[in-house]
Amino acid sequence: MKLLVLLGSPRKGGNSETLARKVAEAVEQGGGTVEYRRLNDLNIRPCQGCGGCEKTGNCVIKDDMTDIYQAADEADRILLVSPVYFYALSAQCKICGDRFQARWSRKYLLQERFRQGEGRKGYLLSTSATKGPKIFDCSILTVRYIFDAMDVKYGGEFLVKGVDKRKAVLGLPDEMAKAEQFGKDMVAGKA
Repeated sequence: MKLLVLLGSPRKGGNSETLARKVAEAVEQGGGTVEYRRLNDLNIRPCQGCGGCEKTGNCVIKDDMTDIYQAADEADRILLVSPVYFYALSAQCKICGDRFQARWSRKYLLQERFRQGEGRKGYLLSTSATKGPKIFDCSILTVRYIFDAMDVKYGGEFLVKGVDKRKAVLGLPDEMAKAEQFGKDMVAGKA
């Protein structure tokens, strides 16, 4: 099993990345391979809404997203990792997600199903500083549609509220254990 981890926080070593690395560690221990992409370090332009992808299923913009498309197509599991910013995904995740319009065109306009039936799954890992009851609702809905466009089944989410300071999750051993179990469940097909 190949896991692609899309790190969507601009903050290196923050809470979402710390948890993602714990999930990925469990995947590796279970025999899987992990590839990380830090979205903030990449040159990814926003979708231009030009319709250029409608005939080929490929985006006409040539930037670092080209490598993300390839990595996503090769992955068996995808973990989109984002802190909550104003009750939504980070800008880095949103730009990346919007660019999957090209894969939406491939699936829905060109009727090209990609690796259908192979059990590919996508997941959201998200953290928030506050504890609002609907803090993750927008992110979950958006990520469900991003994965649908990619022709990847949504496998669920791992969410942690109330962590703001860098590495605050390290002081929450129960959440770290849950992150490890989330990775094990990915490998075992339980998540």
